[in-house]
Amino acid sequence: MTVHTVRSLAEYVGGRVVGPGSETVIEGINDLRSAEPNQLSFLGNTKYEPLARASRAGVILISPKDSPNYDFTRIEVDSPSVAFGKICALFAPLPVADEPGIHPTAVVAPDAVLGEGVSIQPHAVISSGVSIGARSLIGANSFVGERSVIGDDTHVYPLVAIRERSVIGSRVILHCGVVIGGDGFGYDLQQGRHMKIAHIGYVQIDDDVEIGANSTIDRGRFGRTHIAEGVKIDNLVMIAHNVSIGAHSIIVSQTGISGSTSLGKYVTLAGQVGLAGHLSVGDRAVITAQSGLNKDVPAGAILSGHHALPSRESLKLEALTRRLPELFARLKELEDKLQSLG
Repeated sequence: MTVHTVRSLAEYVGGRVVGPGSETVIEGINDLRSAEPNQLSFLGNTKYEPLARASRAGVILISPKDSPNYDFTRIEVDSPSVAFGKICALFAPLPVADEPGIHPTAVVAPDAVLGEGVSIQPHAVISSGVSIGARSLIGANSFVGERSVIGDDTHVYPLVAIRERSVIGSRVILHCGVVIGGDGFGYDLQQGRHMKIAHIGYVQIDDDVEIGANSTIDRGRFGRTHIAEGVKIDNLVMIAHNVSIGAHSIIVSQTGISGSTSLGKYVTLAGQVGLAGHLSVGDRAVITAQSGLNKDVPAGAILSGHHALPSRESLKLEALTRRLPELFARLKELEDKLQSLG
């Protein structure tokens, strides 16, 4: 078993030890409030300064610019959060080893093509014409529809549904309850009844994408719904038909994106953002939490609020809104004075 000291951990992340305790043995990690003397924590934001000062942690990761303000044992690193992530991996439990092969209760079509080292877990269903790349795993009770393609080293957790003709890249992670390629939500009102519109497209998910639990991505009405390389999608996200999400974008929980909307690269949609259909969002745009978007967004913009205004304008309006009771009282006072003068 490897023994980790403050000094060895500093070397591991390219940091510098400041203060006493460089030879303290570190046996785990924790948050500032809960950390014990044999554990490491980190200070990534100065608003948690009181917690850092009161922490019992054996060592705290900190940026060089903040370090002089403290006297506890610390490791100076450019990014405490990134360094903490690297150190977390040292203390993480070993991953569960999934044996290659097909479980006896799984149903695999005779013409399915399985790469070397594929693991098909209990009660999974692999349909006709499916191709699964080397070392990929299909979790228990998951379904892979006809003619779907899955790349190498992809991990499909239990209870995932991948509908027909879906294309999924390598090193993709689909968490429990994800549904890929369901019908889009589309109807025509005919003679007082909602008539279903056929969606004959598919979903394409490129390499290194991760999709959180119970998120859904609908197939295209025609053509594809496309999730580009490196996109990270949180739990409970809904992506409609023919949406395109650019590489390395971040989509946070409870966000909904309506049909045919296109996001550029490195876009961030914070929690509970709602996007109308047929919009274009430029590269590196940020839409803050609980914003509603009904217009195109230029590259690099930061928008906030129910109507997704520029962030500074939204904050100014929010501040003014909070002052409305005060302003109303002052207006009433002026009215009363005018009436008394009359």
